[in-house]
Amino acid sequence: MITESVLIAIGGLVAVVALLFLLITRFKWHVFIALLVPIVLFALIPGIDRQAFIDAFEQGFGRTVQGIAVVIVMGSILAEALKHTGGIERITASMIGWVGQHRMPLALTLSGFVIGLAIFSDVGYVILNPLVHSAAINSGLNMSVMATGLVGAMQLTHAMVPPTPGPLAAVALVDADIGQVIVFGGLATFIGALAGWAYAQIVGPHIESPPSEEFVGQSFIEQGREAELPTTWRAYAPILIPLVLIASQSVTAFALPEDHLVNAAMLYLGWPVVALSIGILLAYRNTKANHAAARVSTWVEEGLRGSAMIIMVTGLGGSLSQILRSTPAVDAIAETVAATGLPAIFLPFVLGIAGNMITGSTTVGVITAASVAAPMMDTLGLSPEATMLAGAAGSIIIKYVNSSYFWVCTSLSRMSLKGALISFGGVTFVNGAASMAVVYVLWATGLI
Repeated sequence: MITESVLIAIGGLVAVVALLFLLITRFKWHVFIALLVPIVLFALIPGIDRQAFIDAFEQGFGRTVQGIAVVIVMGSILAEALKHTGGIERITASMIGWVGQHRMPLALTLSGFVIGLAIFSDVGYVILNPLVHSAAINSGLNMSVMATGLVGAMQLTHAMVPPTPGPLAAVALVDADIGQVIVFGGLATFIGALAGWAYAQIVGPHIESPPSEEFVGQSFIEQGREAELPTTWRAYAPILIPLVLIASQSVTAFALPEDHLVNAAMLYLGWPVVALSIGILLAYRNTKANHAAARVSTWVEEGLRGSAMIIMVTGLGGSLSQILRSTPAVDAIAETVAATGLPAIFLPFVLGIAGNMITGSTTVGVITAASVAAPMMDTLGLSPEATMLAGAAGSIIIKYVNSSYFWVCTSLSRMSLKGALISFGGVTFVNGAASMAVVYVLWATGLI
């Protein structure tokens, strides 16, 4: 044990979290340094066994990173490939074709639901923004109606469903079954995305947010270059095939004997490393002749750079979890939560809300919730999947002025601050609350 004192353990935890949020919000420190410094300072509290602390730090960091680092890198490389090969535009065009031009807000919402599974939300909105403005002009709708569902849906799947880095990090921290998280997270986020679309239809017409002519004609579709985009199948395959393979591994493991031939095959094909490798190969099949080998290598390097921060922050989250496991704080907090009579599932949910709203980062919210709640799962009676999904649902609530994603969407949509707070802040509240409602039902019925 690092310490036998409940007071020292809980005081140290509160100090770590408070200092983390202060360093990010007040002093604008990078999240890695802002998390590392409070954890290291924890060891200086009187009454802490420093050798036990060092052992817990190294064990938690190493165990977490070894299981997820390669997968996070591969997910980032896949996102880079989709961004540069036109897959995002093709997915959106196909949704418009299936749902119909007269239901453009719904088509964009469903596009955001799929795109958020693989692409960082702000990147997705930057790419689709010209199409959103053009669609609003052509349909006579305003930007609040047209963009709000899309903004919420992309953030929703980006926060809750692997293989994007935040969910992958949380899965590693709580040791959840990634296949179950994909299946049940997909269900929760789909319902949450539809709730966000409904919110946009109700609130959007009352928000003054005219579209802008300056973006018209910038998308591939408007320029008549749709033929340059990958086919519908090629656009969806790099995202959906890895998800199906990973989810199928969990399904076959549950439904078939361990020595069954199909189960043996899916054990390999559903391994995230193999599944995402297949997705990357499918994505890079969409490269065009003008995509020089040097440029493609740059995409890989960008993916490697983009994943490094998530890997390191996830490792620190694993260290914090292991440190907490070595203190009596875990049982004390869990018993306090149980004494309130509130369902235990709301603890990670509230932690996710706090992490996101204080720092403006969904990723910080997801990792904070998973790191703090992971050691308490057994005492609280929570499964890893329920813990991860509840924390992720909380990390979406609410996007406002301290969020970079909020400002990307607000500035590109040319929406006023008040309109964006109602539209984008409101939809992320609805998204998170609706998704959490589904997670609660799944947990209450024993499915997760």
